[in-house]
Order: sequence, then C-alpha cells, then structure tokens
Amino acid sequence: MSAEHAAATRGGGTAVLNVPGASGRRTRRRLVGVDAARGFALLGMVAVHTLPFWDAENERASLSWSLFAGHSAALFATLAGVSLAFLSGGRTPHTGRRLAGDRAGLVGRAAVIALVGFLVGFVALPVDNILIYYGMFFLLAIPFLGLRIRHLLISAAAFTVLAPFLMQWAVDVLPAHVYGNPTLWNLVTDPVTVLSQLLLTGTYPALPYMAYLCAGIALGRMNLTSQRVQLWLVGAGAALALLSWTVSMGALLALGVYDRIWEATPWLTEEQIDEILVFGPDPSLPTTTLWWLMVPAPHSNTPVALLLSLGMAAFALGAFLLLARLIGKALTPLAAAGSMTFTLYTLHLLFLGTGVYELHPGFWFWMQVAVFGLLAVAWQRAVGQGPLEKLVARTSKRIAGSVAAR
Repeated sequence: MSAEHAAATRGGGTAVLNVPGASGRRTRRRLVGVDAARGFALLGMVAVHTLPFWDAENERASLSWSLFAGHSAALFATLAGVSLAFLSGGRTPHTGRRLAGDRAGLVGRAAVIALVGFLVGFVALPVDNILIYYGMFFLLAIPFLGLRIRHLLISAAAFTVLAPFLMQWAVDVLPAHVYGNPTLWNLVTDPVTVLSQLLLTGTYPALPYMAYLCAGIALGRMNLTSQRVQLWLVGAGAALALLSWTVSMGALLALGVYDRIWEATPWLTEEQIDEILVFGPDPSLPTTTLWWLMVPAPHSNTPVALLLSLGMAAFALGAFLLLARLIGKALTPLAAAGSMTFTLYTLHLLFLGTGVYELHPGFWFWMQVAVFGLLAVAWQRAVGQGPLEKLVARTSKRIAGSVAAR
C-alpha cells in the first residue's frame, strides 16, 4: 500500500457481508476471500518496498517488482471500494438518513486515516506514504455511495479516461510536490501544493484512483458469495488486463507510438524511455506529447495502466474468493492480516523508516510476512479488530449514528 495500502478497509475492520439467513433474518458472514485478497495486496506492498527492484544477475526488473509494482496499490484501492459498498448497504445501497450517516461516517474515516498518514510523514520514509492519499480517496467517494452498479461502472470509466488527461495538464500548471512525504506542517504552510499532490501530481493521485474506488464499490454491490460471480471476476479481470496490455504494446510497437514519444522527448534516450516503461515515471510522465498516456508503466496512471491494474485486481479478488471455497482455513494468516491492514501497513512504514532492511532485504521481507501473519492471527483471536481499525470504526460509527439520528 505504499496502503487500504494502507488499508483497504482502512476504515474498519473485517470484510463482512449481510446475507439472508435460513430463518429469514439477516446474518453477517465474513468473506474470507476479500480479507485474503487484501492480505495479498499487503504482501505485495511489503515486497515492493523491501525487496530489490533490479535483478542484477539477469539484468532485468526483479520478479517482485514485475508482479506487484503499481498493481498492489490498485488492488488495495479496489478493495477499499468493496469495503465501502459493504459499509453502505451491500447489494442494496442505503438511502435517506442511513445514507447520510454513511457519508458523514466516511468523513470521519477519512480524517483518521489521513491524520495517521500525516503523522507518519514526520518519519523519514524511503517510500511514498499512501495513507494520506486514502483520506482523499474516501472524501471523493462520498457522492458515489448511493449509486448502483451501472452508474458506478460508468463513473469508473469516466475517471479512467478523463483523469489521466487532467493529471498531465496539472504537471505543468499546479505545484508538483513537497519534499518527502507531506506532513501536517506542510498542510498548514503549503496547502495548495499538498492538495495538488494528493489529487493529481502525486504517486497515488486521488482523481485517477477513483477509477478503482468506483469499480470496487460496484463489485461490492454484487453477490460476491456466488460462485458464478467469482468465476466472472476471474475471467473478466484476466480479459481486461490482457486486452489493456495488448492494446498498449500494439500501439507502442506496431503503430509507431514509441517512435512518436521518442521524437517528442528528444532529451530521453531509448534506454531511459524503456526504464520508464518498466519502472514508472519519476515522479511524473513527461508532458511533451499525449502519446505518453499509452504506456502501461507502474504508477503512470494512464488509461491503459489503470485498466491493466483494475483487471488484475478483479482477477485477484475472484481468485481468492474461489480459493476460500476450497482452502479457506489455509488462508487464515493471510485473511487475518488482511483484516487489519491499516495497523500492519503503518507498522511496515515505521519499520522502513529504520533502514534496517537494506542490509538483508530478503530476510527482512520474510520476517515481516511471518510477524504480520502471526500477529494478526493472535490479535484477531484475542481482541478482534486491529487497534487502528477499531479507532476508525468507532469514530465513523459515532459520527454516522449522530447524523442518522437527526
């Protein structure tokens, strides 16, 4: 997650879904597959942040980078949308006072997550902190809580197509970044730059990422306990990812887009352009030509990159839901970690701030995986919700209840 990356349900707790009980009453059933998918996203974020991004022996990007860079953050954001759907009525969106309460609670949820993120920003981190972006994600998601699947998918498509163009425009017009990760001090002294970074110019810009949030809410409105839906997620997700990659590579290599990018950006060599394609922009794509929006690079947030990562996120969600049917108990450590990713991701960021992992990255990656899995299982059985998850849940519940009661 450089986060739900922070925490996909960052708000609050385990993934649950209201389903009709045999008696006709409503019961609450944990969707282990959703928690496991979120735990897998956490594992991917830890891998990207801890393991080397370059395989010196084979002279190419490392396997962990190729698998998880950009995609883990997208999976977190998509699952954040799924969690928001569960919290706002599941398959039947809340209306009236309940919807108003949900929206007010989401403001509290966003505030707590962002506050923790800004406080963590005082630690010198070697990675971008996605927690502060999640606060903005949730604020922007408020108007979409009451929408049904069709309108949510239309909204996701609109963000996918339009937000990248706005992002490229913003690079030349708006202030770019604060030094390092934004803190509360930066928010007070330079709010325009911080807001620009959170919305458009940062590593996880909220406007492009709303494609994942809206799509995730739409997925959460579906019957995720249905095997048919789970199979559809696997098939449609794989097809979307493959189609996006094929369109991008076809345009770059067969239709001359790569040459047009090179001609429009003469100060970059072919090797440097290839590095952007593999490792992503640093920090933003060049704005010399809109053909840059055809690259599928991680964290480039182009239309094809958004669709590629969204397809992989849908595939992962469907796959873990199916796996939960077959080997649900075997997924317990992963699902437990996925139920408290806000807490664990925050611990991960604080650990990165020590710099200890740089000496033996492989060892410290597996150490984090083992500790997080054991800690999550033990905490879940002894206490329940993770400490930060409980803080977010209580805050949002009080605000939501107060507003709904009026």
